Amino acid sequence: MILPPAAIPAKVAAMQMDRQTRSDLIGIGWMVATGLSFVAVNGIVRWLDGALPASQAAFIRFCFGLVFLGPVLAPALRAGFSAPVWRLMGLRGALHVAAVVAWFYAMSRIPIAEVTAIGYLNPIVVTIGAALFMGEAISSRRIGAICVAIIGAVIVLRPGIREIDPGHLAQIAAAVCFGASYLLAKRLSALVSPAVVVAMMSLTVTIGLAPLAWAVWVPPTLAQIGWLGLVAVFATLGHYTMARAFAAAPLTVTQPVTFLQLIWAALLGWFVFHEPLDGWVILGGGLMIGAISYITWREARLRRRAVTPPVGATKG
Repeated sequence: MILPPAAIPAKVAAMQMDRQTRSDLIGIGWMVATGLSFVAVNGIVRWLDGALPASQAAFIRFCFGLVFLGPVLAPALRAGFSAPVWRLMGLRGALHVAAVVAWFYAMSRIPIAEVTAIGYLNPIVVTIGAALFMGEAISSRRIGAICVAIIGAVIVLRPGIREIDPGHLAQIAAAVCFGASYLLAKRLSALVSPAVVVAMMSLTVTIGLAPLAWAVWVPPTLAQIGWLGLVAVFATLGHYTMARAFAAAPLTVTQPVTFLQLIWAALLGWFVFHEPLDGWVILGGGLMIGAISYITWREARLRRRAVTPPVGATKG
């Protein structure tokens, strides 16, 4: 059947919408896989339960990571970098060392769901840091969303109502350091390829962790080494699936899916580790991810406005 000319634009629009819907569903699927991968990382580290010092466990995990990133790392080191790039990479490595040690420590002290919920502070730190140190504009609406996220964090922690464990403070420190590390990664991505940024981060973190691990070294069992190797596998898989999700669908579609990670973490803690389900943690985490999703949506909308020419701009 031949469509009348007037129906062709509608048919094309419908086909484009179908393709976009399929892409969105694929992106959501990749992001679901990302969440499951990172929950697996959390579960394995929690299973080890501080059997190894945090710095040593982190060091072994990153040594395995270097194996996966070797094909990217070797050519990058042969090519070399400028002095400013080396300084940025070194600073990022130091921040990531602090963040990783704090995160491993927090995982041995507090429930998985609380670690996951507090971790949602990372993008908030990035947003604030981009405004303070990179000159990015921050609107009153984004400030409001940041305040909502901070309220969510307070609900998770509930200071004054319950005792704050050192693990909570460690995870807050980890969130701040991870956020600062991501800001440096954003700057580095303009200078070298993203794959090199990831590979060099793993190398600098491994080097930074080495003396810390040596100072507290405990002979690990083969089983512990195997579990930490699995942590590296799931962490690498999580970063890969996240990249695929970002390539398939907009952040405004994939970002809200990250809330499922908190649900899965809470269920894992409940079923496997017999940690109580805490409704306040779910509520606070929900507020935080809602605020993050709003910030992501606003940024995407502003970018579309910036690249869309005004009516009549292409005429003439």
